[in-house]
Amino acid sequence: MLRSNLATRPFYNERAAHVAIGIAAVLVLAITVLNVVQVVRLSKHSTELSSQTGVERTEAERLTAEAARIRSSINKDELALIVGAAHEANSLIDQRTFSWTAFFNRIESTLPPDVMLTSVRPSIKDGETHVAIGVLGRRAEDVDEFMEKLEATGAFSEIVPASQDRTEERLYRVSIESVYDGAGDAAAAAAEKPQATGGRK
Repeated sequence: MLRSNLATRPFYNERAAHVAIGIAAVLVLAITVLNVVQVVRLSKHSTELSSQTGVERTEAERLTAEAARIRSSINKDELALIVGAAHEANSLIDQRTFSWTAFFNRIESTLPPDVMLTSVRPSIKDGETHVAIGVLGRRAEDVDEFMEKLEATGAFSEIVPASQDRTEERLYRVSIESVYDGAGDAAAAAAEKPQATGGRK
């Protein structure tokens, strides 16, 4: 008996083909979903950044306008007074290193018998201690002697009589200006203070 295959196409495993197509479709769908999620997330982040940038730009413009308003409202005279007060405060801080005890000890050791101290005004200029000393003397020579003794101490320099006149009592009234180098006086006074305190029992 003659047997033959009359089929016009070969046999295929259709189930395997359907499974492969389904897996491919799932992968494509998953990738698409991931891409969509990523695009949405990036778009949202971009929107947030744009919004934040706008808020910061608005705040910067507000601060710039506020600074301009403050600058325009500043009174130059008042500002000058504030600057002057700041310089005065710094000068007072600098004077903390000025030892009155050491200073008057030097004055006492150099003051002639016929010269009387009337005023002392220290000030700090460019890191230097300037002192204006007012005195009364019976003779001009007595005042000159006092200035020479001040200079001889080495603590006073640039000593000049800024002004001088005669009082009704015929005394010589002189304002002496000088630079006082008493940088070590505060330290010396601080070193002597514990010893003086320790001696009192």
